[in-house]
Amino acid sequence: MLEILTIGEETLRKPAQPVDSFGSELKLLADAMIDTMHEDGGIGLAAPQIGVPKRLFVVHLQDEDPRVFVNPEIIETSQETCVQEEGCLSIPGVYADVHRPEGITLQARDVAGKVFTLTASGMLARVIQHEYDHLRGVLFIDRLGDEQREKILRIYEKRQRKRKKRV
Repeated sequence: MLEILTIGEETLRKPAQPVDSFGSELKLLADAMIDTMHEDGGIGLAAPQIGVPKRLFVVHLQDEDPRVFVNPEIIETSQETCVQEEGCLSIPGVYADVHRPEGITLQARDVAGKVFTLTASGMLARVIQHEYDHLRGVLFIDRLGDEQREKILRIYEKRQRKRKKRV
């Protein structure tokens, strides 16, 4: 399993660089990311979350096969928005309602380098946008108001202090 970085790690706040090499190493990395995501109970994981500053993320929703997105670009978003609770493996244990476009169109490559276009709505669109934000150094809490973000950070820090005391 790969180690998932948590808030405060510099890599999470830096824009990721394009993937320029496709092949077996990239496939192994994507597979390890999917395994790690499953192990930690997530439905998405971006490479910066494991300390790899590359434009790559994986998504696995229930009743679907895992998906790998390399060098993704969101090329269109719907005008309709929706609010839904989000959490993040890099800020474990905290959740908040986040406004996002209901639908997106994205262009990306698969692990072999083949370009594809995907139009998504609902949960898939939300998870893609969440992971896409990670590639830009953005966390879901950055999409909240200042007060709400500060409250979430206080809750997270309090939980971390309690956790360290138990260890």
